Amino acid sequence: MNKYVTGAVIKRLRENKKLTQEQLANKIFVTAKAVSKWETGAGFPDISLLEPLAGALGISVIELLNGEDIRNNNRSANIKRIKFYVCPVCGNVVLASGEAVISCCGINLVPSEAESEDEEHALSAESVEDEYFVSLSHPMTKEHYISFICAVSDDGVQYKKLYPESGSEARFKKNRVKFIYYYCNRHGLFVKVL
Repeated sequence: MNKYVTGAVIKRLRENKKLTQEQLANKIFVTAKAVSKWETGAGFPDISLLEPLAGALGISVIELLNGEDIRNNNRSANIKRIKFYVCPVCGNVVLASGEAVISCCGINLVPSEAESEDEEHALSAESVEDEYFVSLSHPMTKEHYISFICAVSDDGVQYKKLYPESGSEARFKKNRVKFIYYYCNRHGLFVKVL
């Protein structure tokens, strides 16, 4: 395993929670000597202890294995800070409105960086009554296609999943939409500011 929880991580997280080795040991039903061994690098916690250890330290197992705890300082969850995580294995899409640790198909996902539209990925947004009709002149083959289109306003997200061999278009209520995000399975995430 390339990445496993390290003693320095356990020690830092334990000290952040203001716990002694003895107190942490009592929470997960091991000895203080075991916690000391982990923190000095003389041993590792058994895999069956990862979930209770993470719970006692107040983080997720993924955060424990990464060595970082994610704290979202954006408590109001500003939708303008939306992040898109796309699994390269299954194509699953996860949206988050703040910092997150996302895992899918055994892979820790990183947020996609949105690029400005280019000639190959130019999006057209037409105003039709109370909606935007958005479309792209883009291949929609099984090998190369637009996976989704999203309209983001200051108070929500409208999401349209697209499939190969279908059209690359969608309709969204105008309702204060500021950004249109769309994802090409080969070239990544793009954004158009309205």
